[in-house]
Amino acid sequence: MSDSVLKTSANRKSPEFEKNARRAIDLLTTIKNEEEQIRVGGGAKAIESQHKKGRLTARERIAKLIDAGSRFFELGIYAAYEMYEEWGGAPSAGTITGLSKVCGRTFMLIANDATVKAGAFFPMTAKKVIRAQNIAMENRIPTIYLVDSAGIFLPLQEDVFPDTDDFGRVFRNNAVMSALGIPQITAIMGMCVAGGAYLPVMCDHILMTEGSGLFLAGPALVQAAIGQKTSAEDLGGAKMHAQISGTVDFREPDDDACIRRMRALVDKMGAPNPSPFSHVKSRDPLYSGEDIYGIFSSDPGRQYEMREIIARLVDASEFEEYRAEYGETLLCGYARIGGWAIGIVANQKKHVHTLARGSDQKRIEFGGVIYTESAEKAARFILDCNQNRIPLVFLHDVNGFMVGKDAEWSGIIRAGAKMVNAVANSVVPKITVILGGSFGAGNYAMCGKAYDPRFMFAWPTARFAVMGGDAAASTLVEIKLKQLEREGKKVDEKQKKELYESVRATYEHQTDPRYAAARLWVDAIIDPARTREALTWALETAALNHEIREFKTGVLQT
Repeated sequence: MSDSVLKTSANRKSPEFEKNARRAIDLLTTIKNEEEQIRVGGGAKAIESQHKKGRLTARERIAKLIDAGSRFFELGIYAAYEMYEEWGGAPSAGTITGLSKVCGRTFMLIANDATVKAGAFFPMTAKKVIRAQNIAMENRIPTIYLVDSAGIFLPLQEDVFPDTDDFGRVFRNNAVMSALGIPQITAIMGMCVAGGAYLPVMCDHILMTEGSGLFLAGPALVQAAIGQKTSAEDLGGAKMHAQISGTVDFREPDDDACIRRMRALVDKMGAPNPSPFSHVKSRDPLYSGEDIYGIFSSDPGRQYEMREIIARLVDASEFEEYRAEYGETLLCGYARIGGWAIGIVANQKKHVHTLARGSDQKRIEFGGVIYTESAEKAARFILDCNQNRIPLVFLHDVNGFMVGKDAEWSGIIRAGAKMVNAVANSVVPKITVILGGSFGAGNYAMCGKAYDPRFMFAWPTARFAVMGGDAAASTLVEIKLKQLEREGKKVDEKQKKELYESVRATYEHQTDPRYAAARLWVDAIIDPARTREALTWALETAALNHEIREFKTGVLQT
């Protein structure tokens, strides 16, 4: 093996490995079971109702549309998880989004799920569609919309209608995507009413099936508004729009014919622009991805070797580590995933024995903590990746930046600001995976959601918040106790313990990756063993955008 090849010392038979694997698999099983339930949408009766109308469900349409044998890489499946329960819930926010191949070409697919409240738009529905559109815009992904929606969910209209991340932004994005030259195809395969009617008409191709409806106001509203009586078919049926208004390009008898027509149109689209990023033939890692279950420890107090994880993600397990002996709590280096050249910035979870800055005194640096040296190294590495057009992958298991007098004297704030600046102004694609903890400013420096990663994934073991659960619970309880004291109330030890446990449980629930995925803070919760596949999807997609703007950082604190 060359020096670039990562070696492994993972002991698959050790008690620690087996304990980690059991916990990871148990969490993953829970996630998979919940996802299967979410995929049922509005339930068996709603699916039967859709079939009685002669229509396929959204997932059935997607399965017929994508290439045989191609995986549908779903995004946002947990959107609206445990939300809108007073309205009966909205599984997956009543819409399905994700990436797949159609006629060999990568597409973003956005499909209304009519089994969930007739495909009506809840607040999170609009945000989910907008997130999918933003991914399409950032990466120049051709997009197909499968429309079957009753429009805005009126009881929540005030939270769906007015803001920059609400319903109207969808149509604004249609226009912007068109101006960017991103192909958009829409198939109206059910209802498309009110403001939602603008979506298909702002796309390149419009298909419509018999029995569908496209109108700004339905028959009942037209009669109430202007006293005119008309049928839905005469008002906005497929035949009318094909023969009279001239709005639709293709009128199709049913879903199957409509899907065949869409594939025929995609088949004749021009080729995408060449990618600016280095790509060669993919090579498998030397070690099994399933080893990750046992190697990774989600226990904050446990150490593990991040290089063991990297060795199971990158091509041929080859990793050109950058400044390997400096700032060792952050690993930086060059590799390939799926043949794509990348730069990796990853938190090292093993404690490091080193010398104190500017002296010969030995010290221990804690794994998962960003020190001055590691922040400086990462900032310089990120600059290099931007200079050389190399996409960045961030692997999170971070407690935050080091604190204390030594850290402050070493210039930790200045070094952290330098790293945050480099991340914020980076122009190459950034992809983030949260493996374990992602706390405080460490989340920001490692390209958290606020720093515009093209994709953000989380493992089932992920946790992210301002601080860890124990520290947060202690802080919040202390604040509460002081408040009670000011009110003249006494709290005994039993009540303190109950209060602590209650606060901690609430806080832990909010740091769960499903809570984040429900709010679209992460795009998908992924199987750790399939992280390489998710990253390959993301890198292939990012490569569709051949434009890279000039890299500037502004003022760097040196």
